[in-house]
Amino acid sequence: MGRTKVIITEDQSSKDKFEKLYLSYFSKMKHFAKEYVIADEDAENLVQDVFTELWERKELLDMPVNLLAYLFTSIKNKSLNYLRHKSVEQQTMTLMQEEYNLTLNMNLNALEEFDDKIFAEDSIEKIINHALDSLSERCRQIFIMNKLQGKKQKQIAEELNISINTVETQMKVAYKKLREELKDYTPLFLFLYFL
Repeated sequence: MGRTKVIITEDQSSKDKFEKLYLSYFSKMKHFAKEYVIADEDAENLVQDVFTELWERKELLDMPVNLLAYLFTSIKNKSLNYLRHKSVEQQTMTLMQEEYNLTLNMNLNALEEFDDKIFAEDSIEKIINHALDSLSERCRQIFIMNKLQGKKQKQIAEELNISINTVETQMKVAYKKLREELKDYTPLFLFLYFL
């Protein structure tokens, strides 16, 4: 009886070589990547990517190339790209945090410098009346009707026999003027704005 000839297909040969490489070097490459990217999961993902790319280019398995050098160069490059991306991400987060902290500090300073004495009833009234006096007569009338008397813009327009557009325009003028007049008393301006 003659020997049975085992025919190894090219694809089976590539698969065997790939599996051998994978089993021999996966943990070593993961350890190498982990030294740089720190997180175990990230290192594993990078090594998986390298092996996936090698399988997609499996013709390399049958070429006279130093596969070990190829694998470690690939994982080095993947790790570099990962770290660059993380660095940019971290810088962006740091910048956003710095801007947030700056806003918080500005608000803190503004409130600390805000004179508590103006909250005495007569002081608030004087400051608000002074600011309202800076408005034209019609503008002041509309603002008082809307914000202090609680009337809707449509009702004001009907009572004064003017258009709603005129009411809206006069309210915008009032806010702009009051913001200027109360620039040293921001909390009072906000109080009037959100009445």
